[in-house]
Amino acid sequence: MIRTLRHTGVALVFLGLTTSPHVAMGQAPAPPPPYGLAITFDQAQKVMAGAQAEAKKNNWNVVIAIVDSGGHLVSLQRLDNTQYGSIDVAKGKAATAVSFRRPTKALEDVITGGGVGLRILKLEGATPLEGGIPIVVDGKIIGGIGVSGVTSAQDAQIARAGADTLK
Repeated sequence: MIRTLRHTGVALVFLGLTTSPHVAMGQAPAPPPPYGLAITFDQAQKVMAGAQAEAKKNNWNVVIAIVDSGGHLVSLQRLDNTQYGSIDVAKGKAATAVSFRRPTKALEDVITGGGVGLRILKLEGATPLEGGIPIVVDGKIIGGIGVSGVTSAQDAQIARAGADTLK
């Protein structure tokens, strides 16, 4: 119960920080997509293949994790010579993208802004680093992909390539 309240509180701070500039300018931000049915294994394999192709094309050693719409692991690949620490980071990025219904870069940007945004660092279980992206099909989140092993921007490039295979 306390953990749920803590998550809710941090989520509200995050939402307030990410929407307040739009409200101040008179623009309503687009709501994040709703959750849909969980990604299928076949869909996850297609996403994985797209992400692996992008990583291999650039000779990047990474871990790629795919979770369903509930944040549960569906598929994980550690490419040759990728550090073991990237396993948990990739899973965390994928689950965080699903939990917050937005790319993890959005959380990283809030933290970079400092001030109240630093509270996100206390959110247990969140991985607020670029490289996690929700997988959206027909306007609904069916899962998430997280990548770790190279720079955050490169991780995101790989994740986007994977997620884009279902568009």
